[in-house]
Amino acid sequence: MKKVFNLITILFVFSQLSIHAQRNKATTQKGTAQSPNIIYILADDMGYGDVKAFNPEGKIATPNLDAMATNGVKFTDAHTSSAVCTPTRYGILTGRYNWRTSLKSFVLSGYSKSLIKQERTTIAEMLKTQGYTTAYVGKWHLGWDWDVQDKDPNLEHNKLNANPEVNFASPVKNGPATHGFEYSFGFCGSLDMAPYVYVENDMPTMAPTKTTVSVDEKGIWRKGPTSDDFVHATVLQDLTDKAVQYIDEKAKGKSPFFLYFPLPAPHTPILPTTEFLGKSNTNMYGDFVMQVDDVVGQIRAALKKQGISENTLLVFTSDNGCSPKADFEELAKVDHDPSYTFRGTKADIFEGGHHVPFIVEWPNNAPKNTSSDKIICTTDFFATCAELTGYKIKDTEAEDSYSMLSLIQGEKDGEIREYTVHHSINGSFAIRQGTWKLSICPGSGGWSYPRPQDIVQENLDLPAMQLYNLADDIGETKNLIAQFPEKAAELKSALKKIILDGRSTPGANQENEGMEGWEQIEGIIN
Repeated sequence: MKKVFNLITILFVFSQLSIHAQRNKATTQKGTAQSPNIIYILADDMGYGDVKAFNPEGKIATPNLDAMATNGVKFTDAHTSSAVCTPTRYGILTGRYNWRTSLKSFVLSGYSKSLIKQERTTIAEMLKTQGYTTAYVGKWHLGWDWDVQDKDPNLEHNKLNANPEVNFASPVKNGPATHGFEYSFGFCGSLDMAPYVYVENDMPTMAPTKTTVSVDEKGIWRKGPTSDDFVHATVLQDLTDKAVQYIDEKAKGKSPFFLYFPLPAPHTPILPTTEFLGKSNTNMYGDFVMQVDDVVGQIRAALKKQGISENTLLVFTSDNGCSPKADFEELAKVDHDPSYTFRGTKADIFEGGHHVPFIVEWPNNAPKNTSSDKIICTTDFFATCAELTGYKIKDTEAEDSYSMLSLIQGEKDGEIREYTVHHSINGSFAIRQGTWKLSICPGSGGWSYPRPQDIVQENLDLPAMQLYNLADDIGETKNLIAQFPEKAAELKSALKKIILDGRSTPGANQENEGMEGWEQIEGIIN
């Protein structure tokens, strides 16, 4: 009897050890499973009204984006941190407003030096500390340091037609690898900015052998050196192939992955491939939007093929509103408006410049076919991923990033941010609080009428500030600055504090770069 008792005791102990081991194993596996793969697809110059899920009256078919929205969450009040390319990309990767850098207006060129300082933490660096493998494929447009042989002092930011002598046999410095991306493939500027050279893991894939240029109104690109493996018309699909290849490879690994996939389309040159020409029954821009939608379909198909779609957090948005190059007048003939009901276009302080489509699909953890009207900003991606992975953000990181995880998971119905700051191509500011929006400029601050040059040339007498209540005036047609001066003063004071504090989130104050001579804030802080 005693032997039987001892045997039962031994078996019980072994069973408990086995259960404990299984629990540990399950916890480990669960921990891995709870860390989703993350893919961020960033369209280039695509309007809110170009996606059927956001604009049912739109004339461009976007079945893949619509399916993504049906299977996830669409955000109807999402904003880029800037109305143009470079600054928005900076905000996405750093969680910091772009105007806190030395770039106070406009964009970088294809030869510009890196805008991101080496000491600045990016989302890729943060996710690496949380066990992620990281990759960037696509349009960088944040500058990196080419091996420039002639030292042109004007290469820092705005010289889009620069053409310095570059040693393409040398690796670039301060590029994606410096900023946390273990794998990278793409090009430095926009698809219409030289040099037209792919760079993989900081090394040019080929030295340019020719000079190309296109002067077609929609298919335009600037004159510059071009390598044999860089064909403008196939770049979008070439990049997609690289992204799919990365997904296929990493799906087999044990670690979750982060893929930052900024597309060069539907930005100029507008070059839909033969398969999409005429498909939209609108114009070439509409055809190119359909090709962008197809890219999203290829990414979603790759995730499903590898069996990882359920636990992949897939984001789609645009870096700013639609460019006038889409030809709004031509699209109006088929009753399509890329800016939806918003005023303005890319580059503007008006909603059309920065109010963008934003979709998150995450079958394991996000509700399906839901919509959120809460205000979010593209800078919020950093804090969202930090909360998702348990990373504690330091005071010197992501100063303008609020986590939207609760909104993605459908756990919260309130606003996550009190104020959101908008920025136009000429460096003009606007601040949003709830339904109120105060723009600190007399016109568009960008490319739609009245442009800054229109105000000067036509001697227009416009109020220095514009106050709109977007709840009943989303088209920004009724300036309420005279009726509500106290609200305008309140918002201006809040903007002043956000600028001078060096942050908009709680934490220790930080410094902005280039405070001296920053003319766009003189009317705000003085």
